[in-house]
Amino acid sequence: MEDPSAIVIVDASVLINFLAVDRMDLIQRHSCRFLITDHVRHEVIEHYQEQFARLQKALEQGFIEEISVTDPEEVELFAQFAGMASFGYGECACIAVAIHRGYTLALDDKKAMKQARCACPTINILTTQDLVVSMITMGLLDIAEADALKNDWAEYHKFQIKINSFSELL
Repeated sequence: MEDPSAIVIVDASVLINFLAVDRMDLIQRHSCRFLITDHVRHEVIEHYQEQFARLQKALEQGFIEEISVTDPEEVELFAQFAGMASFGYGECACIAVAIHRGYTLALDDKKAMKQARCACPTINILTTQDLVVSMITMGLLDIAEADALKNDWAEYHKFQIKINSFSELL
């Protein structure tokens, strides 16, 4: 049986970072299994058309899998988070799935992280930065490649990681 914590449910914020720089190969080669919800796919369709084509390719190639929130307990959790009106449906769905199934949650939104931890203090949360560090330690990237990603995100994709180099984190 697969360890639930080795399954990562990915919010659009983290997913878009890898799609934007066309590096879903890093997700594919990672030791974890990566999932998105249909809510996250819809967010990508609605707001990130260029990245959607890359997401479709990643789904077709099995780099990432799509699931739906259908379990009654997950639907109830989803509704609770959606009722707060502070989060998108993708975030709500990912938090609900992570809590209910014991999966690792990947997202960058600090308010959503705080709410997820309030609902489930033991939840395992990864950010884009955490994933890149894990990719370095697994040998999928070297520090120079990771720093190039960080710089590309900052310059072209409005995503900032507040370090000078990933070498600071290793």
